[in-house]
Amino acid sequence: MNSPLRIALIGAGIMGRQHLQHLSNVPRAQLCAVADPGPQAEAFALECGVPYFADHRQMLDQIRPQAAIIANPNALHVQTALDCISSGVPVLLEKPVGVDLAEVRELVAASKEKGVPVLVGHHRRHNPLIVKAREVIASGALGRLTTVTGLWQLQKPESYFDIPWRREAGAGMLLTNLIHDLDLLRHLCGEVRHVQAITSNGARGFANEDSVAVLLQFENGALGTMTGSDAVAAPWSWELDSGENSVYPQQPDQPCYLLAGTRGALSIPQLKRWHYAEPGAGWHQPLHQVTEAFTADEALRLQLEHFVAVARGEAEPRVDAADAGRTLALLEAIRAAALSGRACTPATV
Repeated sequence: MNSPLRIALIGAGIMGRQHLQHLSNVPRAQLCAVADPGPQAEAFALECGVPYFADHRQMLDQIRPQAAIIANPNALHVQTALDCISSGVPVLLEKPVGVDLAEVRELVAASKEKGVPVLVGHHRRHNPLIVKAREVIASGALGRLTTVTGLWQLQKPESYFDIPWRREAGAGMLLTNLIHDLDLLRHLCGEVRHVQAITSNGARGFANEDSVAVLLQFENGALGTMTGSDAVAAPWSWELDSGENSVYPQQPDQPCYLLAGTRGALSIPQLKRWHYAEPGAGWHQPLHQVTEAFTADEALRLQLEHFVAVARGEAEPRVDAADAGRTLALLEAIRAAALSGRACTPATV
């Protein structure tokens, strides 16, 4: 049996510590070092019983980990990943993959040139619920996918914005939150050809958006909407509906994605599928409903298990840098559409 994969943690903030909680439940992996310049990080490393480094480059030179989890600030993601790739260290890189497409293209090129894999932390794709939803769509049970409705509507408490950077431009819900939902819509429904969008900061007046309405035209012909706000008292979001993270009170009867096709429809996260008993039936006949069965499991732990396989060369990344870059390109197209008032096409990666 292989010895556990020696994984370094770069970034010991909220997300890094979440990864560490799940790492203890992955027998094929173990923490070997913590790198973070923050004032609390050294004590955290001591608590974990591993060496501490303020500079991740020194850690790479001295510890020589077999893999690394990168969970530092967004603007540092790509350069940190490039440093790891230069040292031959596979990375699990927290989302977003980067802050602009130019640096993401550099990361994609470096990963390919050096042959060092990058797995990007769009962890919801690893959730068995989403795996099952994708299977249902691929089976043809919905027929030709025609309309897609995405909802991300909840209320962040005012205390959330006590941290100054959360009130600044670029730190709004699009990059922080909706990037997850946009990634899932791409994953489930295919690539997006054009977008139109309107954003608003009218609820709070901060430098970033608090509400957004997006129109999506998918390559397969389906039309979709994504409506989001972090300033409303509403129950429609993955966080509140899926039960994936217990820190959020679950609203299990409320959907956040509704997919409809010529043969049937699917609500997520309930995985309720509607269809007519006979082909050609219509609104005068009753719709039948079935609930698709799946076995719930921890998406972050499943992602870590997949990362171990990727780092050992046993699997290809489920979400590589290029794939995650296409989600970032979609987000950038939405921003451009909102600014210009015109339909925009996501750039290629």
